Amino acid sequence: MPPKRKLYVAIAGNIGVGKTTLTRKLSKRLEWKAYYEKVIDNPYLSDFYHDMKQWSFHLQVFFLSNRFKSQKEITDWPDSCIQDRSIYEDVEIFAYTLHQQGFLSDRDFENYHELFSTMVQYLRKPDLILYLRASVDRLLRQIKQRGRDYEKTIDPNYLLQLNDAYDAWIERAKEAGFHVVTIETKNHDFENNEKDFQLIYQPIKELEQQTWLKGV
Repeated sequence: MPPKRKLYVAIAGNIGVGKTTLTRKLSKRLEWKAYYEKVIDNPYLSDFYHDMKQWSFHLQVFFLSNRFKSQKEITDWPDSCIQDRSIYEDVEIFAYTLHQQGFLSDRDFENYHELFSTMVQYLRKPDLILYLRASVDRLLRQIKQRGRDYEKTIDPNYLLQLNDAYDAWIERAKEAGFHVVTIETKNHDFENNEKDFQLIYQPIKELEQQTWLKGV
């Protein structure tokens, strides 16, 4: 029997959709290393939500820098792992949306995009992207439940634009050859309901099985 190939799964989705919770639960179930988004000790996040134009570029560079460090570790990590948000979302979703809204200048966005393009040449692509999709109403409820002070001022329209950017990016990612599974989160409790959790868990198990059968 061939040895197991190490796998890299990324959990993608909007703010408040439940990525961190599912990353933690999947990591425990699969016994894979988890990589989490750097949020708690982010020095720009609170300022960003109070003045998005002033702090957008600073925030995006901070996320990109820290995500690159995680992605480099993922590339070098000898076993399977799972990640709470991929580096692709930084530019394809958040920087893109902030640029569209006028919070990132053309010059800053072009500079940021060029830096990102250089970085990803050296990184491993996910074997699977699990895209968690949710309505703005659901996102707002879950954001409220987790109770982060700096998120109380999030504009619902910002979340809507991020949702649109995610949907567009997912289609581009599929066309570019990424393996993507979209999970509709409506009426599901992935944290507490085992049947619902299987919607997330099953695509990963199928990927594992495929690698065994192919011997890669």
